[in-house]
Amino acid sequence: MFQSLGDRLSGIFDGLTRRGNLSESDVNAALREVRRALIEADVSLEVVRGFVEQVRDRAVGAEVTKSVTPGQQVVKIVNDELVAVLGNEAVPLDLNAPAPVAIMMVGLQGAGKTTATGKIAKRLKEKQNKKVLLASLDTRRPAAMEQLRVLGEQIDVDTLEIVQGQNPVEIAKRAQKEAKLGGYDVLFLDTAGRTHIDEDLMAETAEIKAATNPHEILLVADALTGQDAVNLARSFDERVSVTGIMLTRIDGDGRGGAALSMRAVTGKPIKFLGTGEKLEDLEDFYPSRVADRILGMGDIVSLVEKAADTVSQEDAAKMAKKMKKGVFDLDDLKNQLLQMKKMGGMGGLMGMMPGMGKMKKQLDGANFDEKVFDRQVAIIQSMTKKERATPALLNASRRKRIAAGSGTSVQDINKLIKMHRQMADMMKKMSKGKGGLAGMLGGMMPGGMGGMPNIDPSKLDPKMLAEMEKQMGAGGDMPDLQQLQDQTGGKKELPKSVDDLLKGGAAPRFPGLPGLGPKGGKK
Repeated sequence: MFQSLGDRLSGIFDGLTRRGNLSESDVNAALREVRRALIEADVSLEVVRGFVEQVRDRAVGAEVTKSVTPGQQVVKIVNDELVAVLGNEAVPLDLNAPAPVAIMMVGLQGAGKTTATGKIAKRLKEKQNKKVLLASLDTRRPAAMEQLRVLGEQIDVDTLEIVQGQNPVEIAKRAQKEAKLGGYDVLFLDTAGRTHIDEDLMAETAEIKAATNPHEILLVADALTGQDAVNLARSFDERVSVTGIMLTRIDGDGRGGAALSMRAVTGKPIKFLGTGEKLEDLEDFYPSRVADRILGMGDIVSLVEKAADTVSQEDAAKMAKKMKKGVFDLDDLKNQLLQMKKMGGMGGLMGMMPGMGKMKKQLDGANFDEKVFDRQVAIIQSMTKKERATPALLNASRRKRIAAGSGTSVQDINKLIKMHRQMADMMKKMSKGKGGLAGMLGGMMPGGMGGMPNIDPSKLDPKMLAEMEKQMGAGGDMPDLQQLQDQTGGKKELPKSVDDLLKGGAAPRFPGLPGLGPKGGKK
C-alpha cells in the first residue's frame, strides 16, 4: 500500500544523500517535494502541514549543519517524524480487565468488520490461548449473523446463538450474559455499519456502548478510504471514543494516506493491519517498521517473525541437521519454495530486506512471474521419491515424463535442476563455513535475477561492512562498494559463517529463505 509514497520519497532523498553539503534552499526544495508526495498519497492537508513544519524546524538547524552526512541526517529526521506521526510505540490490544473482556467492532459497511473480528479472534485463540465468543449485532444486513457463524466454525471459535426478533442492544446484553456464564475470556461485539456516516448509525453505536461498557472499541477502516478517513475517524471518536484502529486492505493499491491521517488526527493508536483476505492475514502495527518500509529501509524484524510463523520447530530442526551435513535434495527445495510463497513471494521478501528497494523495482520491471513457484513445486511433485532424493537419476527420458506430468516443458525441468544444483553447492560451502550472505542471496536468485551485485563479504574490510550497514540503514540503497573500499581501505578477512557475518552472531536466522537454517537467534 505504501509503495507509491515510498517510491516518491526515496527519489527525493536520492538527490539529497548524494550531496556533500546542504543549504537551507536545498532542504526547502526537498520538503516541497515531500509535501507534494504526501498530498498525492491522500494524507490529510492539516497532517501534511504539521509534518513538514516539524521536519523543517529540525532539518535547517544545527542538527543537520554539523552532521558528517547532512543528506542522510535529513532522511533520519523524516524517518523520526514519520514514526512520531504514526504513534512512536506499538500499542497492543488491551485485555487487562475482568473476564469476559468486551471488544466492540465499529465502522462503515464494507470496511471488513466481520472478517476483522474473525482474524483477531483466531489470533487470540491460537497465540494467547483465549476462550473467545463472537456475537453479531448486525440485524440489518442480510445473512450478517450467518456470516459470523460460518467464520466461527472455520476458526473453531464459538458464536452466539442467533435469535430472531431481538434488537442490537438486546443481543449485546444476551452476549455478555452468555460470555460470563460460559467462562469466556473475550467477547467480540460485531456491530452494524452503513454505507456512510449518519445519525442512526451513531445513535445505535452509542446505545450499544452505553449498555455494554466495552473495554476496547476498535474502529475498522478501509485503507483505500483516502481523504475521507479523517472525517470517519473523527465522527466515531467523538460519539463512542474509540480506543484503537484497524486498517483493512493494506495489500491493495491505496496510497497510505489513511494510516498517517487517522492516527495523527484522532491520537488513537493503529493496532492491527489486515494484509489480505485470508483469516491469518493479520499484522500488529509497529510505527517504526511501517516508517522503515515507507522510506525503503526494509523491515527485517517482520520478515523474521513471518519466517518463524511459516516454519515449524520440527521442520527447522530437520533442516539444520541437513545443513550441517551439507545435504539439500529436491524435497528440501520444494519446502523452501512453499515457505517463500507463504511469506509473500520474492517481491514480498525483498520489500522487507534493507537496501533491496531498487532490486524489487528491477524485479517488477522484469515482469517476474511469482507463479513460477507453483510450477516448480508441480515439477518436484511429479517426480518419484527416489528422484527427489537423488536428482542425478534424472536422465532425458525421466525429464520428459516429469514435464508431461507437471504440464511444463523439459526446459523448465532443466532450469529447476540447475537452480537446485547451485543451492546444493551453496549448502555444502555453508556447512564448511563458507559462502556467507552473498551466497545466500545468490541461492535465492540464481543467475543474478533482479540485478543483485556480486558481493563476497569475506573479502570486505570490517570497517567497510559497517559503513555499508550505516548507508543502507539511512538511505535504503545499496552503497557503492568501490567507493567504500577506497574510503576504508584494506581487505581483511571477515568471519565466514552467516551468524558471525550478521552482527557477530546476534542476528536471527531465516528459516523461510533458501539456504538458511532454523530459528533460534536473538532478535
